[in-house]
Amino acid sequence: MKIRLLVVGRMKASPQAELCAEYIKRLNWTVTVKEIETPKGATSAEEEPLILRHLPDQAMLIALDERGSSLASPDFAHKLQGWAQSAPQNEVYFLIGGADGLTEKKKKKAKFLLCFGKQTWPHILVRVMLLEQIYRAQQILAGHPYHRA
Repeated sequence: MKIRLLVVGRMKASPQAELCAEYIKRLNWTVTVKEIETPKGATSAEEEPLILRHLPDQAMLIALDERGSSLASPDFAHKLQGWAQSAPQNEVYFLIGGADGLTEKKKKKAKFLLCFGKQTWPHILVRVMLLEQIYRAQQILAGHPYHRA
């Protein structure tokens, strides 16, 4: 399985960056993070062409959005497995937009809108949370006791 994270904004050296690196190191799957730099104060419409440059037309896209659906970790694991199996080259793209969220066009292109609850989360924490859930999904699918239900 190949996981591609497209994220608007750059993460500076921080404890959150260290956590992201740790989860990526633990994963057996290929995971890459593409940070998309945008001009300060850019709107979601201005960010869209910058995102599209890094997103293949037929990509299996999962977008993080506060109006998306929440999934229990085992459900996420099985959905991720299914997305990868039906994706070109077993490659799943996750998109974390900027402060203004995503355009309707990007949301409609997504196979699934995923949220981590009703609260608003800083984008840096969403990145950590997503990588942890991807790692947890790997462990669930492998039957490893990391996830205790």
